[in-house]
Amino acid sequence: AFTTKSQGGNPAGVVSSAQGLTSEQMQATATALGFSETAFVLPHADADREIRFFTPTAEVGLCGHATIASWHLLMEQGAVGPGRYRMWTRSGMQALKCETSGRVAMSQNQPQFGAVIDPDPVARALGLQTAQLLPASRLPVQVASTGLHKIFAPIRDLESLMAIQPDLEAIEAISRSAGAIGIYCYTLESQQGGIAQCRNFAPVVGISEDSATGTSAAATACLLYHHGVVDDGQVDDLIFEQGYALNQPSEIRVRLEIRGSTIDKVWVAGCATTRATRNLEIET
Repeated sequence: AFTTKSQGGNPAGVVSSAQGLTSEQMQATATALGFSETAFVLPHADADREIRFFTPTAEVGLCGHATIASWHLLMEQGAVGPGRYRMWTRSGMQALKCETSGRVAMSQNQPQFGAVIDPDPVARALGLQTAQLLPASRLPVQVASTGLHKIFAPIRDLESLMAIQPDLEAIEAISRSAGAIGIYCYTLESQQGGIAQCRNFAPVVGISEDSATGTSAAATACLLYHHGVVDDGQVDDLIFEQGYALNQPSEIRVRLEIRGSTIDKVWVAGCATTRATRNLEIET
């Protein structure tokens, strides 16, 4: 998902008809596949679909790239067509837009802006000097969420972003103490003209690094608006680049709907490509 011209992107597993599977079988499937997230598509009485998301080690409430992958696959299989849909997740009801171009957009929860974090231990956990983060007067290290709580670390420049050498144990400890699942690093420099380039480390849920993180790109967009880095004239199409450090370049598009000076709705969108089908035998 979040491929660029059918290349790059973040791999996700999708089980498009998962009714009858137990939670234990879903977790075993996600562990066997080994992707950062695997999605399990289910019927739901009050929504068009329910989707549950599992990392190799735990269930999470919401996942952007696995959502994009799931609805791409449902369109490809002819189960749904272009239109608007409702999706139930453990993080609540989400709205979906499936476009004739194949692009999928999903709503996010209202942004939550949490505690500002001491940048010194964050920088050390990333293998950086504190001076390689932006000054807090411009953009602080801060917890935020549009569905999953992360620590968001603004990095001074692209060179520093690429130089990160994560200490995953330290990142996990800092994240747990802040009630978050990882650290999402971003710089306002980019390679392809995006608003930012990003890297994601979420060891709390078994992700050392992944190449596209839709929920975190959405929360980053909200932080940039909240702190005045982007204005009303920019929020219709904010492009986030990710995955370059993994040689899997990805493009995540975020749209903010503003009412007055408040973020009213958040959308994250992208394209996907089906790469392979696998048959698994799971013993539980």
